[in-house]
Amino acid sequence: MRVTLQTLLDRSANGGRLSPDEALELYLEAPFHALGRAADVARRQRFGDQAHIATYLIDRNINYTNVCLTACKFCAFYRAPKHAEGWTHSVEEIVRRADEAVELGGTQVMLQGGHSPELGIEWYEEMLRAVKAAQPQLAVHSFGASEVVHIARVSDLSFADVITRLRNAGLDSFAGAGAEILPLRPRTVIAPLKETGETWLEVMETAHGLGVESTATMMMGTGETAAERIEHLRMIRDVQDRTGGFRSFIPWTYQPENNHLKGETKATTVEYLRLVAVARLFFDNVVHLQGSWLTVGKDVGQLTLHMGADDLGSVMLEENVVSAAGARHRSNRRELISLIRTAGRVPAQRDTLYRLLTLHEDPALDPDDRAISHFSSTAPGAQQRVDLGLPTLA
Repeated sequence: MRVTLQTLLDRSANGGRLSPDEALELYLEAPFHALGRAADVARRQRFGDQAHIATYLIDRNINYTNVCLTACKFCAFYRAPKHAEGWTHSVEEIVRRADEAVELGGTQVMLQGGHSPELGIEWYEEMLRAVKAAQPQLAVHSFGASEVVHIARVSDLSFADVITRLRNAGLDSFAGAGAEILPLRPRTVIAPLKETGETWLEVMETAHGLGVESTATMMMGTGETAAERIEHLRMIRDVQDRTGGFRSFIPWTYQPENNHLKGETKATTVEYLRLVAVARLFFDNVVHLQGSWLTVGKDVGQLTLHMGADDLGSVMLEENVVSAAGARHRSNRRELISLIRTAGRVPAQRDTLYRLLTLHEDPALDPDDRAISHFSSTAPGAQQRVDLGLPTLA
């Protein structure tokens, strides 16, 4: 006897596990509002007496180099080795940007960059130690499985050795960078030189076993099928069953400008929101789900809070990779707080571990908007700094 869509929604909303086939059925066929309601019930069940809260973070993406061998077709940021527009920041410049992040209230930095053949494990260790020496309280949530694969090749080390040395030098946790889309067919189309999805997961599982937790991400909209989107979720959930090391899941949409894929993103707003909702129902073993206002816009980002998301991501004091491909959405701390509040939730600033730092219950006490999204030229010599006053949005 065929299980009805409503039965699947009710079961998963109350913590019952969906099979990949059932998740695909909900993704393709469940009524939109019923799907959103079920995901919201699952969120409220998970967070109990804190279900009225939605969180945000203040961090800075520091891109240390744009030199990269991987040549992903969706990337507008990288330059090939020896390219005239290639650059690598000095450790001193990276530390300066970390100092600015702290001045603006940031609690986390994401150190991310290309796979430069000039950078081995010693360079990464020097960078991490310098950032931690300058700002020991700053969480270094950085790199990703792809960087581990690259460093292992350049420095002739095992994945476990690379992870251990990065951890000992100051890495607190891994970002979900490089996941893109994990199933083989679409991954080969968009990133033929990148490690396989299975290898990406192997690195993350190794990291979790060594005590380094991470996030998990998914880029949708490059031509993958609905079944491949659900397979991506299945691959992550299987690792999470074994390790419990993924803190959150963060889906986002491909940005189509200035890269070799070109063309508009092939994920509609409704497809994105349906994926968010299905992810909340499917991931019975991943605690947090983050909406991506940076790639889909603030209005859609706000809607994710009604589709199972409990976190609206970061003010993001600096971001240069996704913005290079066309993401032009900006925000500031007050605006994210307002988006959360007008969605009917109480805003709260969190840290990297999702611990609540400040609960914004009284609008009269909201902080100023000095923490603002900032997209700048990252090239050495530009010396463009974050304005520590009260900048206006361009």
